[in-house]
Amino acid sequence: MYQNFAPSDCSAPALSLLLGEARVVGDWARGARYNRGIAKAHQGDGHPVMILPGFMVAEIRMELLRHTLGRAGYRAFGWGLGRNLGVTADILDRLDTQLDMIEREADGPVTLLGWSLGGLIAREYAKRAPHRIARVITMGSPFSGDPRANNAWRVYEWVTKHPVDAPPIETRLAEKPPVPTYALWSRRDGIVSPASACGRPGESDEAIEVDCGHLAFACAPQVVEAVLNLLKRAD
Repeated sequence: MYQNFAPSDCSAPALSLLLGEARVVGDWARGARYNRGIAKAHQGDGHPVMILPGFMVAEIRMELLRHTLGRAGYRAFGWGLGRNLGVTADILDRLDTQLDMIEREADGPVTLLGWSLGGLIAREYAKRAPHRIARVITMGSPFSGDPRANNAWRVYEWVTKHPVDAPPIETRLAEKPPVPTYALWSRRDGIVSPASACGRPGESDEAIEVDCGHLAFACAPQVVEAVLNLLKRAD
C-alpha cells in the first residue's frame, strides 16, 4: 500500500539502516533454507520471467531467485547481460535481443522482475515495448522522487561516469509503464529511501511493503512470497 511519508523519509536512509545491511548473510541463508518450501506451495503455468539484477550485482547472485521461480512452475531467465554496471546508451536494444531469445523458448509476454537499478531499467523498457511485457515488478527500485535519495548514487556516478539524474537514455522514472506495475519496498532498506521505492499513487499500480534490507530483496522469503503471489494473479 502507498504511504504518506514525512519529508525526512524522502532522503537517503540513515547510517543505522545502512549498517543493518550487514545482516544480508543471514537473509541469504534463510532464503536458501525456506524458499524451496515456498515454491512448492505454488503451481505456476510456465509464464516467462526475466530477472534484472541490481547495480554492480553479478548474474550469479540472482540464481537462488531464478531457481526458486523455476521450482514454483515459471520459466525464469537471467537478463543475459552479465554484471549490472549501470545504464548504457544501448541497454534497451540489448534487452530487445534478450527478449527475442526468450520468446523463442517461451510463449507469451514476459514479466520483468527487477531489483533496484534493474527495476528502473525494467520500467523504462516496458514503456518502450509494452506489447512484449506482461507486467513489471520492482524490488527496492528508486523510481520516485529525488534520484539522490539513496546511499549508492555517488558510487553509481563514479562507475558510470554520468550523473545519476542524466543517464544516456531518455528516462521518465516516475511515469508508470503502460502495463501492470508493482513496487515492493521496505522500511528496513538501508540503501534506497523507502519513499522512493514505494512511490506515489499513479506511479505504479500497487505498492507492497515487505520486511527486509535492500541487499536481501533477491532472497528474503517474504519477498519471494510476494513475487509469487503477483505472478499467480495472471496464471
